[in-house]
Amino acid sequence: MRFKTYTPTTETLDAERKWYVVDATDMILGRLAARVAHILRGKHKANFAPHIDCGDYVIVLNADKVRVTGDRMDTKYYYRHSGFPGGFRQVSLRNMMAKHSDRVVETAVRGMLPHNRLGRQMFKKLKVYAGGAHPHAAQKPEVLDFPEAKKS
Repeated sequence: MRFKTYTPTTETLDAERKWYVVDATDMILGRLAARVAHILRGKHKANFAPHIDCGDYVIVLNADKVRVTGDRMDTKYYYRHSGFPGGFRQVSLRNMMAKHSDRVVETAVRGMLPHNRLGRQMFKKLKVYAGGAHPHAAQKPEVLDFPEAKKS
């Protein structure tokens, strides 16, 4: 007797996506990003499949109050290049937090998702806001608490 391996498809998966809201106040950046990426990928579900986007939506509030350990505020840099000669730019974490704190969380989460079309699709379900308010009240998001992200 031969057994077939069950592989879920987009038709067999339930496509209902939940909305979660996370308050990032005093959370460590990397631990927060790892847990958020876990939810975006759908790895918390019993019917997870690595080739299907089965994750949920995540709203991150208070991105400007996220913490980092050590001296990363001055030693961590974000790099980009315009494509033109002399177009290399680097911005320290401290400056990025002052100007665009939401991008810090977005960049950390994006780095923990797959680096392909599927990862880009998953990333669109992340909503990050520097303040404590968001315009997604109609979706009735559930509150998520990550106590392990507040350690040290």
